[in-house]
Parts: sequence; C-alpha cells; structure tokens
Amino acid sequence: MRTMKSYYKYICIGLLAVSSLSCKKYLDITPDNLGTLDYAFRNRNEAENYLYSCYAYLQRLNDVATNPGFSASGELIYSNTLEQYLGFNITGFNLLRGLQNSGNPGLNTWEGTQGSYSMFRSIRICNIMLENIDKPIDLGESEKKRWIAEAKFLKAYYHYVLLRMYGPIPLIKTNLSISSTTEEIRVKRSSVDESVSYIVSLIDEAIPDLPAAIVSQTTELGRATSVIALSLKADVLATAASPLFNGNPDYASYRDKDGISLFSASYDGNKWKLAADAAKAAITAAETQGNRLYTFSAPASVGRLPDSLKRELDVQNAVTEKWELNPEVIWASNPEFSYQGFATPRLTDKSAVNAFSNPSTFSAPISTQELFYTVNGVPISEDKTWDYQGRNTLKVGDEASRYYIKEGYQTIKGHFARESRFYADLAFDGGIWFGNGRIDPNNNSLPLYHVQARGNSLAGPTDNIRLNITGYWPKKLVSYQSVYDDGFQPSPFRLPIIRLAGLYLLYAEALNEAEGPVSEVFTYIDRVRARAGLQGVQAAWSAYSRNPTRFSSKEGMRQIIHQERRIELCFEAQIGWDLRRWKEMQSVLSQPLQGWSVYDSEAINYYRPATKFIPVFGTRDYLWPIKNDQLIVNPNLVQNPYW
Repeated sequence: MRTMKSYYKYICIGLLAVSSLSCKKYLDITPDNLGTLDYAFRNRNEAENYLYSCYAYLQRLNDVATNPGFSASGELIYSNTLEQYLGFNITGFNLLRGLQNSGNPGLNTWEGTQGSYSMFRSIRICNIMLENIDKPIDLGESEKKRWIAEAKFLKAYYHYVLLRMYGPIPLIKTNLSISSTTEEIRVKRSSVDESVSYIVSLIDEAIPDLPAAIVSQTTELGRATSVIALSLKADVLATAASPLFNGNPDYASYRDKDGISLFSASYDGNKWKLAADAAKAAITAAETQGNRLYTFSAPASVGRLPDSLKRELDVQNAVTEKWELNPEVIWASNPEFSYQGFATPRLTDKSAVNAFSNPSTFSAPISTQELFYTVNGVPISEDKTWDYQGRNTLKVGDEASRYYIKEGYQTIKGHFARESRFYADLAFDGGIWFGNGRIDPNNNSLPLYHVQARGNSLAGPTDNIRLNITGYWPKKLVSYQSVYDDGFQPSPFRLPIIRLAGLYLLYAEALNEAEGPVSEVFTYIDRVRARAGLQGVQAAWSAYSRNPTRFSSKEGMRQIIHQERRIELCFEAQIGWDLRRWKEMQSVLSQPLQGWSVYDSEAINYYRPATKFIPVFGTRDYLWPIKNDQLIVNPNLVQNPYW
C-alpha cells in the first residue's frame, strides 16, 4: 500500500489527535500540539486518552449513510438531486446507480476516501496502543489487561470491516518499522480463511479480559464487553460460512501473484457448525447478563394503548429506546443516530412551513414494503387469505384498522391486514403516526396524526429537493418522542449494531445450515415472531401458506429465515451485508426500484407504481475494488475479481 510507510512517519505527530463525535469521555483525546508517543504513554491518564483514540474511528464508521449495509442495501433509496443535504454521504446511495469504479472507488475504506475512513489507519492506532501499553508506570495490571483486550477487539473489528468489503486482506499484525524496506512495505493479501482465523483469534484473546457488562454507563457505555466480542465472533463466523466466501465458484480461480488461492475452492459445512456454536455462546452470555427482547412499558404520559399499538411500539422502540434503558441492545453505535429528520414526514402545518429545516427524504421502495408479512405471518404472495393480485386497488380506512390507517382515508388494500412490523417500520399515505407530540390514542380532540403524502398535501413533495420519492418513510428510525413541528426536536437514541433478536435469527440460520430445520431452529425464530404478535413458523405456514410444508426442508427454512432477518433488521445497516454474504443482492436488485406517483393528488393516480431508477449490481459488486493507484504502488496486490 502506497501510504503505509508515510503514515507511520506521521503517527507520532498526528494520530493522537483523532477527534470523536459524541460519546462523553471519548472527547478527551490528546491535542495536536502534544502528540508524541512519550507523552501519550507517560502515565495512566494519557494512555487512557490514547485508548479512546482507538475507538474514535469506530464512531465515524457508524455514520449509517456511509455504511454500505444501510445506504447500498436497496432497502432505502435517495434522490440523486439531494447532495446539498448529505454531500459525500450520498455516495453509498449512488453506488446502486452503477457509479462504482476502480479509478476512484466510492466508500473507499481501504484508503479512507470518498465518504469513508481508513481502517488500516485505525488498525495502526490499535497496534501502537498494544506496543506501548507497558510504558505507563501507574497503570494497574487488571486495567492494563482490559485495555489490551479492548485494543485487540477493535483491531479485530477493523479487520472485519475490511474483510466484508474486500474479501482477502493484508493482515496488519504489527506496525511496520520506520526503517522498513520497500519490499516489506509491499504487503500481500492473506486468504479469506487466514483472515477469518486471525480475526477470530484476536477476539478469542480479548474475551477473557473484557468485562461482561459496563458498570459505569455514564462514562464507559460504548466500550467493548465480552458479550459484544462473543456476538461479533458469531457474525464473523457466519459471514465466513456464507455462500460469498464458502466455496463460491465465482472466485474459484482467483489467486495472488504467487499462485496462492485467496478463496476456499470447496464448500465446508463445518463452518456453519462453528458459527452456530459461536452464536449460541453469545446468546447464553447475553441472557446471563440480563439481555432480553424489548417490550414497551408505557410511561404515565402515554394513554392506554390497544394491543395493536403496543405491539407496534414493542418493535419500534427495540431500536429507538435509549441504550441504557434497552435490555435488547448488545452493542449500539456511537454517536447518536442523526438522521431522524430524514425519516420523518411532515405532519403539521408548521412543519410544512418549515420544510426547509428538515429533508424527510429517506425513501423505501415498494419492494421493501412488500417484503413484510401479512397479519398471518407469511409472505403476501403466499397467504391464501390475502388478496395479493388486488393489493394496489383502492380501499378506505375502516374502524377495525383505525390504529394503523386513518378511518375514512382512501389508500390501498396492500396497507391492510399486515403484520405489526410493517406498521412499526414504515410510514405511508394514510398511515397512522403514533407520536410527534400526540401519544394518547383515546384523545378525540387531539387524534393521532396520519400521513398525507399525495401531491401538494402536508407530506407531499414541495419541490424537487425536499421530497420522499417513493411515498414510504422508514418510520422505525424515528423515536415516537421526537417532534417535527416548528423545527425538529429529536429524542436521541443510538442505532443498534447488534441486538438480541438479530442474534437469535443468526443462530437459527447457522443451525439450520448445519443440521437442517431441527426444533431449536424454530424455537429461536419463533421468539422473534412472538414479539411481533405472530404465530410460530410451523403454525403460520401450515394454516395460511400456499406452500404449507416449506419449513420442512433446509432450503425452504433458509428462505424463511432470510426473509425474517430482512424484516426484523430492516433499516438497521445490517441487511446489505446479509444480502451480500448470501449472494442474493444481485437477485434483489434485478428489478427496477419503484415508488408511487408522488406528485399526483388523487388516489387513483397516486397509487400507480413508477420506476425511480434501475439499480446496477453485478457479480463484481459483491466486493469493493481496490483503487488502481494502489496496485501500481504495491505490485504485490491483486485487484478483486471482475474489476
């Protein structure tokens, strides 16, 4: 890599001043004019500041707009005229438009350009921490062990970020010396299996010396725990076991310049067994520490809730509840989620007047809407009691659906009789919005808001900038306590990176791949479904599906689990990575991404599917290209397949 030697030269004067974005004590980082290694490790307090520098890039990485699992997943789309709101952060959304290239790659995590941050820089900071940890004479042994474990955990995570994007990567086990030769600097890529083995070994080394839980949440929430590390290990092993990296025929002939294969040529089913064991260990550790699926406990300010709204808030608040109050969250992003305004439609007259203050522009395509189950817990195309063919015909909101759809409002049949996660995750024309200052469903003088998205109505497009281009908003990403009226007043939360529901589904997936649909597979997927108010898989498919025995085979259960993960973890910066590791992204993006005809005011015209753009995703796009310049500077590197 071109910059490895030059970066190292400047480590002592620059890398100590890594600025973080939010998290309380993470702000206490050595200032630029004091950036020397001697100063950084002269005592415990200064060394602790350097430890927080190891975390700083983790915080930057958690800007979801620059996370391909979020912005390049196809779950959300974004008008390409809106760069004034996101700037470089629109890069991820634009990757789906076919704008990726090897000359100047978007979200270039290898070098830290085009809207991303260099993971190699982050790894070097962790290595410096490990190399100098013995210098502070007043650092106690137990605390030193914990800090070493944190640095190893972070180093593993940064390598994993690179692995998911690039596949085979150089393993930076130690920093290069300032006197390194040119040939030593020209690092080679290790195979995927070697990379996974090294990442897992770092996590295993870290786990024994990490605390099981954070005791001082005011000052330390966000630092690594053994439960977080165990959960990350499960995620790494599941990725390694998945079709993208486990015997992928597309990469069978891919080798480095010495002829060494960089991908496993044959499928190894034992990798799924390792992933299942790791997921179960993480679940056991999490539950031992009191982690459980979130359920909403209404404060006194909230009126008496019907069961339908309670289930909706169980789902929505599993994401938007404050981390310290949420028993489901194992690991969450830092800083706080900053895009609530992008996910909130205009609901009041004042919000329409102040439209310039809030973009309301994160848009879910119709394909995301149609992913969610019917109220019976099966896909809309499979439910024999649901009118799939007539889903886009008009229907008026009735009393039975009044907590989901405005009574008397004309919308479509497809918005009726859907599962609670549909209403918790998506806002749509005619849909009820619990919150925005109105949280009593029994107050007839101040009824709950509903979305008016057609034409020139409140949430409709005011111009070609402040608009939702599909007519669906990711409501799941907004706290019910946030208010958009005379400006936007957010109720802050941190977006989960790992939560227990996702871990349950990961275990069900890995166990099904390892052993087929055994009873424990259903146990864990059904726990997640029960929170959403759904019957278990076997009962639901047997009673309502046109394919009532789908769950009886490994292949059929795989389809069910994949859809369950896509529903449960929708909009959480996870599904884009899942679709890649499953090798399903190409299929998902094979059709145009559509929304409604949002400029039309009449329902009969508004509810016509309109193509917003045709996504571009081919075999080469499963892995990121290395920038061409890097291949010239370091001739030991080889480009990723098909680039």
